[in-house]
Amino acid sequence: MSTTAGLRQRVPSPPAGQVEKDQLLREAEEAELTEGQKFIVPNFTVKQLLDAIPAHCYHRSALRSSLYVVQDFIALGLLVYGAYHIDPFLAKYNLAPAVYHAARISLYSLYCFAAGLFGTGVWVIAHECGHQGYSSSKTINNTVGWVLHSALMVPYHSWRISHGRHHAATGHLTRDEVFVPVTRKERGAPEMKEEAEILGINVSQKRQSELAELLEDAPLVVLFNLFIRQLIGWQAYITVNATGQRHYPKWTNHFTPSSIIFKASHFWQVIWSDIGVVITMAALGYWSYMRGFSEMFVIYGIPYLLVHNWLVFITYLQHTDPVLPHYSANTWTFPRGALATIDRTFMGPIGAYVLHGICETHVAHHISSKIPHYNAWEATEALKKFLGPHYYRSEENMFVSCWKAYRSCIFIDENQDVAFYKNARGIAQRVAVDENGNISDSGVDMTESK
Repeated sequence: MSTTAGLRQRVPSPPAGQVEKDQLLREAEEAELTEGQKFIVPNFTVKQLLDAIPAHCYHRSALRSSLYVVQDFIALGLLVYGAYHIDPFLAKYNLAPAVYHAARISLYSLYCFAAGLFGTGVWVIAHECGHQGYSSSKTINNTVGWVLHSALMVPYHSWRISHGRHHAATGHLTRDEVFVPVTRKERGAPEMKEEAEILGINVSQKRQSELAELLEDAPLVVLFNLFIRQLIGWQAYITVNATGQRHYPKWTNHFTPSSIIFKASHFWQVIWSDIGVVITMAALGYWSYMRGFSEMFVIYGIPYLLVHNWLVFITYLQHTDPVLPHYSANTWTFPRGALATIDRTFMGPIGAYVLHGICETHVAHHISSKIPHYNAWEATEALKKFLGPHYYRSEENMFVSCWKAYRSCIFIDENQDVAFYKNARGIAQRVAVDENGNISDSGVDMTESK
């Protein structure tokens, strides 16, 4: 008998139960979560959230709101005036052709960028009208909102109605109107092979690589998809329900009164919304006919595209992040949905001033959408103190956040009562736990064969 064979024979067998013990130890290790991975489902009531906000924050002033509209239109008027004087200004100087064209492109680009931001500010106020937060008068709210949104080719009442449905079911997996997470099956991801994939924690490297090979997009593909989304994402949503509920009929849109979004009583509101958009399109057509398409496109068209680029960018990041939960019908409540949003900082003081704090005060806006933007700052500070760890805010650069969210929020798993996005490797950043820090089995049978 060889020496090697003898040594092999002398290796002791594991004691009885050791295999089972090792398996339990592995499962216990997988169940260990860091504090940052634990998510305790909030149990606030609507009354508690509203009581946390000072009473005067709910006051709406038509005069004060109107001053912000005047401010925005003065800024836009000055920008348009400046744009019409770019060519005469440059003509005063004997510039070389290359320098002239470079200066011209730079100045027009600066105009478009600034006009797009102030136009987004107008959009924010029109959106506030739709929430009845501009004034205590419904007539004033809807009149101002219809004019402002129509000028930006937004169907005012139609979007007001669908956006109200979004607020009424934010974070609900089957009732929310927009930014509904794609499921594992819808994404085309393979079925789970490991128990760890249920939570998305401690997934083996081999399994991560398998998933990434199927789901992870190359950076250039991500950039292209982001460009298309930013360019026509808003238009795609209102015309073909892109990013909306996928169980809606194929031709769901914001222009047809018979769309599933609307009730029969909404018929004339949808029609008036369409009329507003048609009036603006007719005015733009007349402008193009009289002055040329290029002038209309530079002065209105490009800023229009930038307005809706910022709208898609901002709203996506308000509701899309690996730390934000999504709830099934079994666990969703209005307070939980309202808190499944995140405040961010956009371009430093620009977001606070030009965009009326739409990024910085969004959590408060979901708790009470009638709070006007100028009072939402104080409401946000009060909520921070009251909510503690249940208030979410990110100071990260929003462009960085957008890139990260697009690459890390790939799919959620079906049949979970509290679901978090997983990345292309099947990893989730958070897991729902009970108040004692134990992993919640809500919506998932941990003993069920997968």
